Amino acid sequence: MAVRTPLPPNLRWGLAAFSGSLFINNKTRDSGAAHTYHPAHEVLASLPLQMMLYFNVYYFPAWCLAEGMMLQLKYHLLPQHYQFLLVAAFLILSLAEGSRLYLGYVGNLQEKVPELAGFLLLSFLIQLPLLLFLLTDSHLIRLPLEMAVHSLFLAFLLAEMAAAFLALKTMTKQLAAQFYLQRFKEGGGGRPGQGGTGGQAAEEG
Repeated sequence: MAVRTPLPPNLRWGLAAFSGSLFINNKTRDSGAAHTYHPAHEVLASLPLQMMLYFNVYYFPAWCLAEGMMLQLKYHLLPQHYQFLLVAAFLILSLAEGSRLYLGYVGNLQEKVPELAGFLLLSFLIQLPLLLFLLTDSHLIRLPLEMAVHSLFLAFLLAEMAAAFLALKTMTKQLAAQFYLQRFKEGGGGRPGQGGTGGQAAEEG
């Protein structure tokens, strides 16, 4: 059963257009082309991406617990502005990760280009910069457990981004090929009728 995605139509169209401009120069099925033609379907979902998402779903609560404990231990030792930055980074990472994993599941399993593009953009524009900030800023009093959980989270993130990029590229090209084939069949279906009409007119003349 298809899962209804929370993305607004305009946002879905924009993400599909972004993916199409990145990999091809035309529209795909998800960006508004007709859904009437369904050829023999080739599975485009990425197994490596799905496996990493599966393990990431179980690792994320452990990361939240460890980071919350470390934040509580060192909170009063940090300057006030770093207290604000650390709490904000933790909240943004936690909230964005739930949406990111959901979009990754839907985009990969249901082969939806906009959702998978949203997953990739969230990973690159939000999660990656915040994780690098937590790993590299020495003023945050980086604890050994914190470094370990952040490093593993970063490894998940980079591997998922690479797998999602390859899956998105494959899906976009396949959907574009289906779109071109549909247009070709629609155009070819009208030609015999047009030819027959011309022949009848010639005979009557």
